[in-house]
Amino acid sequence: MAPLKSLQQEYPLVDSSFQAFCASHGIFSVEDFLLYDVDVLISSADKQSTSQRLKQGINQLLYIIDALHQPLLTGLDLLEDAKRNKHSLSTGCQGYHWIDVLLGGGLRQGQLTELVGPSSSGKTQACLQFAATVAKKHLAFVVYLDTCNAFSPQCIAHFVGRSSSPVFNDQADHKPLQKVLDRIICYPVFDIFQMFDVLHQLEINLRSEMFKSDCQVRLLIVDSVSSLITPILGGGGPQGHALMISVGFLLKKLAHEHNLAVLASGRAASEMHAHDLVSGLSSSP
Repeated sequence: MAPLKSLQQEYPLVDSSFQAFCASHGIFSVEDFLLYDVDVLISSADKQSTSQRLKQGINQLLYIIDALHQPLLTGLDLLEDAKRNKHSLSTGCQGYHWIDVLLGGGLRQGQLTELVGPSSSGKTQACLQFAATVAKKHLAFVVYLDTCNAFSPQCIAHFVGRSSSPVFNDQADHKPLQKVLDRIICYPVFDIFQMFDVLHQLEINLRSEMFKSDCQVRLLIVDSVSSLITPILGGGGPQGHALMISVGFLLKKLAHEHNLAVLASGRAASEMHAHDLVSGLSSSP
């Protein structure tokens, strides 16, 4: 859930004074607010000199929560939504059409797909291939979280059908590649908390319709999740397992609420000794 301070710009009633009042009750996020007894909080606000504004802030938070609440859907509603919005994005793997067949047509929007395998098995190459295909064939934005400093424009150029060399003599021939690369937004991410920041900012951008209506974000790639999680899970502590579950929840939430195809690559759970990789990521909403 969002921290209260992140709401201040969009909701002026959730200002620093209101945040300080909430903090005095141990409330720092929307989730904390949900867990707190609202009647007790209102009674406490009544005792303050700024009680009216504090109660307005409480009502503002209740409005925000109500707006975020997803309406109940029938099975028929979900079926119609799947037919209308949950399209499959072809992986573009020439000679390996069985991948699309295995995935039911490709990477499906609204769902999270795992790409799991040992080190040096070609996971990053596959991620780059998928990114190039979606940016070129579907004319869509791709958000690429690169956790291993492995993103390669040369590989994208190769997949687009150009030389792997970054030098092009004919600028006219270079334009198709430029358009594809312009649609792939790469974020270097080197720790789990930075990834959370990037994903939360992406969620804000998607809600504010920052991207052009004629070129929406349709694919989010995290290559790879395990490189961020393994250092934390190495000790086998509860913090790492909780973070893994949180990552899975946030990725599935982004996929479902913004109709994204989400691809997360990583080493096999047996290599990581982290069963939470499966429980956190495997099921789709």
